[in-house]
Amino acid sequence: MHKSKSFACRLAGMAAAMAIGIGASAPALAADITGAGATFPYAIYTKWAEAYSAATGKRVNYQGIGSSGGVKQIRAKTVDFGGTDAPLKEEELDAAGLVQVPTVMGAVTIVVNLPGIASGQLKLDGPTAAEIFRGAIRKWNDPAIAKLNPGLGLPDMAITVAHRSDGSGTTYVFTHYLAKQSAAFMREVGAGNTVNWPANAVGGKGNPGVAATVTKVRGAIGYVDIADAMKSDMVYAALKNKAGNYIVPNQAAVADAASGANFKVKGMAPDLLDQAHRNAWPITSATYILAYEKGADPAKQKAVVDFFTWSLNNGQKMAEELGFVPLPAGVVKMVEAEMKNIK
Repeated sequence: MHKSKSFACRLAGMAAAMAIGIGASAPALAADITGAGATFPYAIYTKWAEAYSAATGKRVNYQGIGSSGGVKQIRAKTVDFGGTDAPLKEEELDAAGLVQVPTVMGAVTIVVNLPGIASGQLKLDGPTAAEIFRGAIRKWNDPAIAKLNPGLGLPDMAITVAHRSDGSGTTYVFTHYLAKQSAAFMREVGAGNTVNWPANAVGGKGNPGVAATVTKVRGAIGYVDIADAMKSDMVYAALKNKAGNYIVPNQAAVADAASGANFKVKGMAPDLLDQAHRNAWPITSATYILAYEKGADPAKQKAVVDFFTWSLNNGQKMAEELGFVPLPAGVVKMVEAEMKNIK
């Protein structure tokens, strides 16, 4: 699934802009709307913002600060929309007066730095991955890993776990998956935006921070979204799904995981983890935006709806090119209907 260097360079260029956001090259023109939150959709939101600005002349600024930061900022009313990979529950949305809708889907991938091992060669199942990430398996040639990988030549090398140091929706998705696989993981590490990682773990800010740690540290294992794995040309593990098949992360496997999901729930956030489809990628998720049902500035409320309506109808090809999976057409119509509540 490796992409060309030119593809990686395009994504790297967008990631380099994360600290300043879209429109920063023209400081005299303030963004019409601002958003902040999850780093996972940063690449597509900024790509959509560029295209939207070219088509309409309107500006959108999105800062990738992590899902926890996005939720805090929308609740504090310091942004016009928040971004989160960890969807809020129905009671949280009702209490805060927020509307939540998905925008794109993607995958959390397990990435490694092991000499001589290429993408897809290392096989893991959920319980073994949970043992690694809770610090119970500390060496790559541990019998539990070797049993899943006969003949692979695993090194006698210490495992370094790379994780997000900030409050993260990617962490939320990944740890909820591992907690489903292991009661011990749930008990010792937990499941949420921030968790109690083991002693052999190293934190990095944002998905790019985790990717950088794995790239630099021999023997490292971490979790990043599929776009960052592709951007950094990383080595990813194949993961055994609920149907018993070892799957590599790709767009088709994400789409298959979501094929039977019911988005007709408050907040439009069905559980996409460990789905039963034979080709489903086990760690599939959607990413979401949050906006107020009744905002103080009607013009900005309308601008949020206009931007995401335009993006969902005109930006699907852009999403695919960056490694994301567009929402099914029927779900897009549901999102448009739900966004009518943003007034």
